[in-house]
Amino acid sequence: MAEYGTLLQDLTNNITLEDLEQLKSACKEDIPSEKSEEITTGSAWFSFLESHNKLDKDNLSYIEHIFEISRRPDLLTMVIDYRTRVLKISEEDELDTKLTRIPSAKKYKDIIRQPSEEEIIKLAPPPKKA
Repeated sequence: MAEYGTLLQDLTNNITLEDLEQLKSACKEDIPSEKSEEITTGSAWFSFLESHNKLDKDNLSYIEHIFEISRRPDLLTMVIDYRTRVLKISEEDELDTKLTRIPSAKKYKDIIRQPSEEEIIKLAPPPKKA
């Protein structure tokens, strides 16, 4: 899929060496320290993630999470745009993905819901000033 390669290239072009260190730090649990030293470019980082099944053209949730916790909304926006434009993920699916983007959040997915009418606390209007 050419769009996937283009996405990775665009992301790589927007990752500086300083950014790369921050991204590697954000996923240090998944990258052994000796491997981390070998990763010196954005494309090497993406290749590592692909080879360890953390990234592929149909599953971008890992890098979405990393970009989110690394405070890189520009990169996250590029990934979300690809996901909605190329993968044609509906808004409902996108909402579901947001809830399960972080693997540990999957167990809480069913807990996150809107309260029922009985559960909503209704407040009285403020008193009128005399």
